[in-house]
Formats: sequence, structure tokens, C-alpha cells
Amino acid sequence: MKKILWLLCCCWHVVLATETTIQFRSDVPLLSPEQMNPRFWQTKLAAPQQLLLTPAQIAQRNSETFALQSEMQSLQSLPAHYSKAELGAIIQSVSKVPTAARFYLDGSQLTAQHWQHYQSLTALDHMQAVNPLRFGLVVKRSALRAFPTRDRIVNEQGNPDLDRFAETALFPADAVALLHSSRDNQWLLVRSFNYTGWLQAADVAIGSKQQVLAYTQQQPFIVITGAKVHTAFNPQLAAVSELQLDMGVRLPLLSAAEAGFNVHGQNPVASHIVQLPLRLADGSLSFTPALLPLSADVQQGYLPFTPYNILAQAFKFLGERYGWGHDYNGRDCTGFISEIFRSFGLLMPRNSGQQGNGGYGRNIRFSADSSVADKQAALAKLQVGDLLYFPGHVALYLGTVNGQPFMIHDVNTLLYPRSDGTIYRGTLNGVAVTPLLPLYATEQQSYFDAMYAIKSLR
Repeated sequence: MKKILWLLCCCWHVVLATETTIQFRSDVPLLSPEQMNPRFWQTKLAAPQQLLLTPAQIAQRNSETFALQSEMQSLQSLPAHYSKAELGAIIQSVSKVPTAARFYLDGSQLTAQHWQHYQSLTALDHMQAVNPLRFGLVVKRSALRAFPTRDRIVNEQGNPDLDRFAETALFPADAVALLHSSRDNQWLLVRSFNYTGWLQAADVAIGSKQQVLAYTQQQPFIVITGAKVHTAFNPQLAAVSELQLDMGVRLPLLSAAEAGFNVHGQNPVASHIVQLPLRLADGSLSFTPALLPLSADVQQGYLPFTPYNILAQAFKFLGERYGWGHDYNGRDCTGFISEIFRSFGLLMPRNSGQQGNGGYGRNIRFSADSSVADKQAALAKLQVGDLLYFPGHVALYLGTVNGQPFMIHDVNTLLYPRSDGTIYRGTLNGVAVTPLLPLYATEQQSYFDAMYAIKSLR
């Protein structure tokens, strides 16, 4: 009996030891652990479930955005073909040689000969007098690049996280127009609704324009509302087994009456049945049902566009590694923002400058002539979910704590002045909550001074 009591006491001490908490420490100023929970900000909302835009208003906003932003284009409205001059101009705008020096990861600088090689890969000499467009659906998350190569290129700072050939990523079920092929036919120059770049040919299935565009409008549909969701394991069809689906992906929803009670060897009773594009051996487009567990973070139709949901969606990415141009299976500052709002059905340009200078939404602009008082007055009127634009960066406004505005953003660096006047140089390299006012965008300029626009999508 004494031995049993002794063992129980030992076990009790082990339990107590495991309940010891680790003290929160951070080099981010003014940050507390409570602020990294969406509930902290959601409970501060005056009208958390206020519908900011109805589905009809979102559709109207998208139409306005496409009309205002030249970099966005409906695939439906693209011409049937491009002339040699037109296609050449597109290729050269995508795959242009930068004026600044570029380097390989080993530190060696790219020479004119290197650039000639990369330009040769674009196969400008393969263009025809008339170049018909083809269409396809992306079948797996895939990188969109400036040149048809996986080579990683960096600037003179040599940061390996910032691959200058990385542009963005496309997700399963994204529709694209196919404009041209690389010299080795391993890459396709594609246009999505908001970007043009080189995509690996193996990651797209080619169908007719009608087939591709009809798929994107199919009803009813599921929207991925988690940061990343995966289809069920499928031992019969590897192409759709545990397939990653990022926030905002829209997939046609099937019924058991359409798909049956055996989907690749699994009963769909505890799953959503979605229709996924499938690339056949010859590269052509087919479709197959796939299962998403009912436990997956998805929504039938788009999420209601409310302040509560904006915060909920943003915080689902908290702690995700920063990925320049959607690198590292993540996203960058504008990808982070775009995916949040895509889950509500709102579409926007890809790059921060295009967004910040874009005419869609309600905008406040700042110039070199704007005073500190002008910016302070604008900050005082911010609403949750407003977007703050800085050169090359964007952040989402969360609210204030003790008069300090806070934001959530996908950010690479952490800079702020110390009390002795020197600059603290840290790293964030992920989605993080930070205050606005203490931080610097560069070693010479604070975020407050660098802020050039505020955009509201309400």
C-alpha cells in the first residue's frame, strides 16, 4: 500500500511539472499573448455580424474592380488569338531582364550570357503570325514564375527567402488561358484573372474554353475557408489524394445521387463530395469526384462578409511562414490579404502597388505633402479590416489597444528604434500581429511615415 501511495505521489509531481507554463517573451514591442487570439479583437467589435456587403454588392464590386484595374481581366473576354507582336509584348513584359544585378544562391552574379539563356527559354522564335489561346484548369498548387525555370535568383542583398523569379501561385481549380509554351514544352505562359506568368505544364489540364469557364461557375459550390485543407486520402487516385486546397478555392459540390455511395472506395456519408479537375496522360482535362471530410474548414457558398469573419479568416494564417511570391508553400503580404477576401468572393489585383493605387473600394491617399495630422486623423477613423498600404507591403487593421493601432500582416522584417537611437534588426518572416506606430518599414522610415494609402472594402 505504501508503495502504491509513493507511486501516486510521484505521478502527481510529474503532472504538476507538466502544468508549468512558459513565460511569454517577444521582441515585438507592445505585444501581449492575448492579442494573438482572434477573440481578443472580435470581442471589441461593436457590430461583429454586420453584413458589410451583400453577395450582390460583392458581385458589383468585382465588376467595378475588373473595369478599373487593367491588370485584371475576365478570361471570358480574352481574344481568340494574339498576333505575333501582341504575344511578343506580353512575353517580354513577363520575362524582362531587370536593370538591377541579380545573383545565384552561391553568390555568383548573372551575366548577359545567363540572361540570354533565360530569354531563349521563352521561345520567342516559336511564335506564329496568329497564336490561338487555349484554356485549362490548374490541378495542383503551382508556382507562377517570371521565367520558365525553377532556378532561384536573388538580389544583391542575397536573401535566399526572396526568389526574384517567384511571382505568385495558382491553386487547384483556378482557370487559366494558355498563351505560349517554353522551348522545352515543360512550361506554359498562362493568364489567370489577375496575373500572367510561367506555370509548369504538368500542373494544368487543357480543355475547351466553354468546359473550363463553365466549371468555374458551377452551382452549388464549396469554398475553402481554412488556411489549408486537404482532400481525403485516396489509394485509388493519387492525383486527388490529400490534395492541398488553400483559402478561397471554389469547388463544385456534388450530391450522393450524382457521385454514388462509393467514391474511390469510401462512403461519402461523412464528407462533402467535390468535383476536381484531373489531368489525363495526354494533358487533357477530365473531372473526378473527391471527398472533403465534414470536419474540414469549408463553407457552402462564400462566407458572409462581416467584421467578425474578416478577423477569423486573418488569424487562421497566424504563424504561417512568409513566402515571397507564394513561395515555401505559404504566401506573402498581398497573397495573405487576397486569400482572406477571396473567401468572401472579393477579387483584387495580385501586387501591393496595384492594390494600394487601385481605384476600387474607398480610398484615402497620402503624398509627400500630407501632414502628420492628416495621417493621425485618418488612423483615428480606421475600421476593422481596412487595409494599410506601404511601398511593397500591405497590412490589415485590427483595432487599437491603449491608443495604439495594431495590424496583422505577412511580413519579412522586424525593425524599430531603440531608446539609444540605434535600430533593432529582427525578423518576423511570417504572419504576425504587431503595433503600427513603433515599427519601421525600412531602416530610414517608419511604417507611419511610409503609409501612402488606406483602403476600405466595405
